[in-house]
Amino acid sequence: MILLRQLLGDVLRRLRVRQGRTLREVSTLARVSLGYLSEVERGQKEASSELLASICGALGVPLSQVLREVSDQFALAELQAAPVLADVPERERLALSETVVPGSISDSVFPEVKDMVAA
Repeated sequence: MILLRQLLGDVLRRLRVRQGRTLREVSTLARVSLGYLSEVERGQKEASSELLASICGALGVPLSQVLREVSDQFALAELQAAPVLADVPERERLALSETVVPGSISDSVFPEVKDMVAA
């Protein structure tokens, strides 16, 4: 099972490390305990939206960018975990991929996801 908190923690850690920042630095700026931030980065704790905003502020990164990266990672993880369709005949796979679910977002809105699926 793909856990959102793990992907979110991975993205936050990657951003922090890329900036050459320590957990202590970011936790101080975000006003969150070092231990809690560490647990969030390891995917062991669910961070509230307020806490995420504070961590993103400490990293100098918009929350929307973090969520976009998490979304991209989630989409890739879902694709990698979807070999279930490998057992479905080709003609049925096409029918499934063309099915429109009411209220869903069509792949024309996110062509990059369609490109990832095609790859």
